[in-house]
Amino acid sequence: MNARRLIPAAALAGAVALGSTALTACSGASGAGGGKDGKLAVTASFYPLQFLAEQIGGDHVSVSSLTKPGVEPHDLEITPKQTGRLGQSDVIVYLKGLQPAVDKAVEQAGVKNVVDAAALTALEAHGSAGHDHAHEGAGEHAEDHAGGHDHDHGGEGGKDPHVWLDPVKYAEIAKGVGAALEKADPGHAADYRKNTDELTGKLGALDAEFKDGLANSASKTFITTHSAFGYLAERYGLDQEGISGVDPESEPSPARMKELQELARKENVSTVFFETLASDKTAKALAGDTGLKTDVLDPLEGITDTSQGADYFEVMRSNLKNLQKALGSK
Repeated sequence: MNARRLIPAAALAGAVALGSTALTACSGASGAGGGKDGKLAVTASFYPLQFLAEQIGGDHVSVSSLTKPGVEPHDLEITPKQTGRLGQSDVIVYLKGLQPAVDKAVEQAGVKNVVDAAALTALEAHGSAGHDHAHEGAGEHAEDHAGGHDHDHGGEGGKDPHVWLDPVKYAEIAKGVGAALEKADPGHAADYRKNTDELTGKLGALDAEFKDGLANSASKTFITTHSAFGYLAERYGLDQEGISGVDPESEPSPARMKELQELARKENVSTVFFETLASDKTAKALAGDTGLKTDVLDPLEGITDTSQGADYFEVMRSNLKNLQKALGSK
């Protein structure tokens, strides 16, 4: 996503020297490679895709993640050892454009079954706010906020990669992952189909919870340090205002801070959201200047002991409760 987050040259050179036939995956010692335990060896690039592979694969797969818990996925750097083990995977699941280091390692891996989640659902370009879609046709109100805040989300063609925060799009990706597991391991295809159907059913129920829970809110605008919630905002008719774009720890300009202070007053914003994997310094600074509260809105890029839930569904429901409280939902 950012130039400073690309694979270091020395690490990349070491990875290339290992040769494509030696390439494999996993975030260290976890997970068996090449199905040595009789299970399909699946490598996921980060938590949301790891969760899908685990839920759909069940007992038939051994899943490892390239991004360790507590590591901000955009910051990931791949070691030569990790790159060197990637080729032993039976299936690789990643999201092209989210993690440049992973993209390069996958290109070198030579694995037959590679799933790009970005190709399984439609990606869109979002600025710092989701309202360019959520309030299309809203006239002057939409135009007041739509201009001037575009941030590079680092996806393909500048498109926003944070699709997993929309349960509907996440379900589309789940179906693609399920199909890939069926292809790689046809002997267990029926189980993969059953698990995929169960998971997409749960995601449909989660979508309904968000629709109902956010239908009647005193405000539609939320401010967040990380502009990761464009799809969620669009899906449920909300306006996302990002403090400093895709990098949750980058410093916003004084002009942007002033702009957000004015917007908070105008739109009855009560809360500035931050995330668990990054500093809350900027959120607290803005909140302090405007008399607002702070709370967590988790982009679900990883699960740690500080997460408000143990898995995707629990954290998403925590996000819903925090949004309802901040927006004055009835």
